[in-house]
Amino acid sequence: MISDVTSIQELMEDPWIKTINITQIPVPIRSWNAMIKPSQLDQMRVAPLLSFLIFTLLTPLAAAAATVISVGDGDTIRVDESGKKITIRVACIDAPEMAQSPYGQKAREALQDLLPIGSTVTLKVQTKDRYGRTVVEVFTQNGANAGLTLVQQGHAFAYRQYLKQCDTWVYLDREKLAERYRLGVWRSARGIERPWDWRATRRGGESKPKQRAERPVNLTIINGAASPRPGRRWYCRTVGSWEHAQQLLREGHTYLDGDSDGEACEALR
Repeated sequence: MISDVTSIQELMEDPWIKTINITQIPVPIRSWNAMIKPSQLDQMRVAPLLSFLIFTLLTPLAAAAATVISVGDGDTIRVDESGKKITIRVACIDAPEMAQSPYGQKAREALQDLLPIGSTVTLKVQTKDRYGRTVVEVFTQNGANAGLTLVQQGHAFAYRQYLKQCDTWVYLDREKLAERYRLGVWRSARGIERPWDWRATRRGGESKPKQRAERPVNLTIINGAASPRPGRRWYCRTVGSWEHAQQLLREGHTYLDGDSDGEACEALR
């Protein structure tokens, strides 16, 4: 190949081209000079750099990798990311609560199959919820979107209230497929009670005096534990452990169960 070293060096010093790694010129420089007008050469200088900049700006930042250490329910997992334990709320979906038997248990089992303990997952972080959980789209080792797969299998609903940062129509389309083939939560007409409605109904029920009377008020005496001091209010950040939180819940500190799913301070799990 014929090349003009001086011309190549001058071209590499051009401010538009300096950031581009040119290792060879596919045609002789003399041929370029003869074939291409100055205005065309300027365009050819600009185009590769613009393409590079556009590609860089449009390519999302690399998602974080983590290792699954537990699966709490159909839309909650715990992961280890570089030695840091994180509670993950799977984004874009709402799986049945564990108390919505048997659908809650089936959703959890389906998520365990997708994300076995010890497996590596990729996290596309969206935000944090009011319980301090990191809201994330979770991808399996094979690149499958775990939440979207659960929706398609009929183990979860598309969480319409929080679909703005998701591929809305994709989630709704997969949900429609599950409904059409009567999968999972769609086996009954129109599907089971939606988890968000179930939680809202339960919160309303707990506010009634009759529901409060059904609490196991003698549990602390049976266990030999001291009753909470009058007026003492606990917070998840000061409870210390998940086990202690469940004990406090049984003692009547129901405000620790913010989403009324029967489990206090889930982030401590």
